[in-house]
Amino acid sequence: MGTPEMASLAHPEAYVSAIAEVAPKEGMVAIDADTTMSPGTYEAVMRGVGGAVRAVDEVMTGKVKNAFSAMRPPGHHAERTRAMGFCFYNNAAIAARHAQKAHGAERAVIVDWDVHHGNGSQDIFWSDASVMYCSTHQMPLYPGTGAPSERGDHDTIVNAPMSPGDGSDLFREAFEAAILPRIADFGPDLIVISAGFDAHWRDPLANLNLTEADFGWATVKLMELAEKRCQGRIVSVLEGGYDLEGLSRSVAAHVTALMGA
Repeated sequence: MGTPEMASLAHPEAYVSAIAEVAPKEGMVAIDADTTMSPGTYEAVMRGVGGAVRAVDEVMTGKVKNAFSAMRPPGHHAERTRAMGFCFYNNAAIAARHAQKAHGAERAVIVDWDVHHGNGSQDIFWSDASVMYCSTHQMPLYPGTGAPSERGDHDTIVNAPMSPGDGSDLFREAFEAAILPRIADFGPDLIVISAGFDAHWRDPLANLNLTEADFGWATVKLMELAEKRCQGRIVSVLEGGYDLEGLSRSVAAHVTALMGA
């Protein structure tokens, strides 16, 4: 189980407390139009935080080479002080910060292939030269951020948007041309994957046409890079994915690739 102190690695304490305080004991509480809490939500949120932190601990201490935390709700839309897009605390950001604080990592990279741009991760690390955020996503689409011109104060934000209808070839091209070289140059001590699978062609919330094989391919590419740059260290956290068949196939491809390390 996560703790408020863990969540405070990426969010101000006042915001962390506010989310805990608004969690209902019965009924439903709407945070915004599509972000709602039920009596079980806060426990699920904190288990997601704890899962991300535990994964970092296992990887950074060398017990495992990589780890996947299959927790919901997702986190990459959660900004420093704003819950939105089904997200309350930003698990990927917490993972990166925990690696730095608890394990001495100097640099971390977050790679986000969710079909929606991770505005929360971008917001948290906009002015931080020690964490690079890289994203492929559909544009235009919720939440409206993620243009290539959004580069951060230290040129450590890398956005490679795709157009509705784009599929495997353009995804792989964007990954190889825009993202992998930037990660290699950055030289991270840990790669965190915001592993959303709603860019799958079956998913109802967007219009990209990826297959599970694309996620397996991207996983292998990151593993190859991680072997060269950070002793293979990868932590992956589940983000979006709303068609159960597409999600299950994609997660299987991703985890199968990770298990090949």
